[in-house]
Amino acid sequence: MQLDFSTLTPLDAYRWLASTVTPRPIAWVSSVSADGISNLAPFSFFQVISDEPPTLMVNVNTRADGGLKDTLRNVQATGELVIQLVSYAQAEMMNASAAALPHGVSEFERCGIASLAGERVAVPRVTGAAVAFECRLAEVQPYPRHAPNSHLIFAEVLLAHLDDAVLNEKGRIDPYSLDLVGRLGGTSYTRTRDTFEMSRPG
Repeated sequence: MQLDFSTLTPLDAYRWLASTVTPRPIAWVSSVSADGISNLAPFSFFQVISDEPPTLMVNVNTRADGGLKDTLRNVQATGELVIQLVSYAQAEMMNASAAALPHGVSEFERCGIASLAGERVAVPRVTGAAVAFECRLAEVQPYPRHAPNSHLIFAEVLLAHLDDAVLNEKGRIDPYSLDLVGRLGGTSYTRTRDTFEMSRPG
């Protein structure tokens, strides 16, 4: 089978890409509007892209009507965000926060998700998140530039909150205890507990 992407609709292209490039980590992004309204939303087009400076990248697509999502608007307005990783224990809450709510409605409040104040940024973080990165905006890049349908948020990590329960006896991350969820295609997800090890050749 071959797929000629030049003949596919954007929806079909998304479906094929999202169901093959898996598993994808999920950025559970909290932000605050210029009016002080908190927002929380998950994004699975997400990755770490640099360690100097430590930088994460989140791709935020435009809304179906072409408008900008609250996450992007908030981050552009304040220059701050918190990126949480999603554990299996919080998967249902993450999914609830993906609902399309009216502008100005907080997912924290609507979904009953508890929060803690940020320490380096004026953005709340999800209570109980195994990992939460407090970030400042490095830059936003529209893509494609001639007719953007998404925006790449480059977020420099300032401070990370790690739950002691996900650390091993050496103080390093234990993948089994971390128990993150990853996005597959459609409505499918996976967990990171099924692991194996290989040593890189010298």
